[in-house]
Amino acid sequence: MDLRNRRERHHCWTVPPRQVIESRQQEGSDLIKPRRLPNPVLASPQHKTLHQELLFCHRRGLLPRKGPELQCVLENKRREQHKRRELALFPPSDLEVKLRRRQQRLQVYELEQKKRSESLLNVPEFIRVRGTLKHIQSCFS
Repeated sequence: MDLRNRRERHHCWTVPPRQVIESRQQEGSDLIKPRRLPNPVLASPQHKTLHQELLFCHRRGLLPRKGPELQCVLENKRREQHKRRELALFPPSDLEVKLRRRQQRLQVYELEQKKRSESLLNVPEFIRVRGTLKHIQSCFS
């Protein structure tokens, strides 16, 4: 019996009775209970919309990217190299040759236009105005 009484006493001391807990809660009701501060990142509307979009894509099975970004870049480079090798095996068609020639001519023409515009900027203003006046007079005569 003596052990039984000790256990009950020990139990009484470790766990406070219900009345004591309720009285402590009533005393604490006057105090302001602390709350966690909201995380500004999680509370932002951009984060919420992004999260909703990711959940939507996950449900439909359209995940944005699988694997790290570096791996994706390396895979893209490998694909491009493979395409270049395939194109190098076959001779270019007549259309491709003509398009390249035309592109080269256009680049040369653009470079000449740049040089002309730069040279006109270096010329004094009165010479530029005189040249335009001569052009205008010759058109009317």
